[in-house]
Amino acid sequence: TYHTMLHEDFDRFFNALPKDAHPMPVSAAAVGALATFYQYPETEQNIHGTVIRLIAKMPTIAAYAYKHSIGQPFIYPNNKLDYSANFMRMMFATPCEPYEVDPVLARTIDLLLILHADHEQTCSTSTVRMVGSSRANLFASVSAGISALWGALHGGANQQVIEMLEQIAAEEGSAEKFLAKAKDKNDTTRLMGFGHRVYKSYDPRAAILKMACTDVIQRVGGQSRLLEIAMKLEEIALKDEYFVSRKLYPNVDFYSGVIYKALGIPVNMFTVMFTLGRLPG
Repeated sequence: TYHTMLHEDFDRFFNALPKDAHPMPVSAAAVGALATFYQYPETEQNIHGTVIRLIAKMPTIAAYAYKHSIGQPFIYPNNKLDYSANFMRMMFATPCEPYEVDPVLARTIDLLLILHADHEQTCSTSTVRMVGSSRANLFASVSAGISALWGALHGGANQQVIEMLEQIAAEEGSAEKFLAKAKDKNDTTRLMGFGHRVYKSYDPRAAILKMACTDVIQRVGGQSRLLEIAMKLEEIALKDEYFVSRKLYPNVDFYSGVIYKALGIPVNMFTVMFTLGRLPG
């Protein structure tokens, strides 16, 4: 709570980057730059302080990366708010009008961050440990991990899911036709958000997010064509021998993108949200 602010010189750091820069390399660069502000000997006590600072400042870095990309002023953290509510305020508030954080939506962010927190020895976790094994600075190690998480085969998968759903919606809107193409050996179409290296049955995290998805969309008002398509894809795939025999069940990425979209978080920020959750893990 008390380490959420960034040094004022970070304003110049963000402003030196292109407006259209993807927020993942911006976040990786900012975390790496933190090493220049905290040049302490790596004692056990100092490393613990670095861990606290990383977890505290990552939402601020993520929100600043977003604000920079849309040309809005940075919003300072408010330490009266909890972790997720503070992040939402920094993302969506502006200085010219009041902004109240919806507690239901803040709890949903909490849920997403918890479900993404830790998952064994993944690519990004291995990267942090590999870089750290050289006794590199912890900021540098985590910066490398963020770069690994940016990859489409790792943290970028939830972005690919939402792009797939948008593609289906923009074309025929037919889940059946899309799945037929996904099964065709002569077609390059791929079903994203299904299958997992650990879970060979239904990903328990996906089951939780499926329920949260409906709650969020009802809260923000209206229906979601993307959620309808996602649920239809799941319904068909869970009964199709092609997918069942290959143990292809929905994973955590399948519904998380639909929730982020409903919350107003842009697609290029999805992987940054994954970073926020995975950082403590």
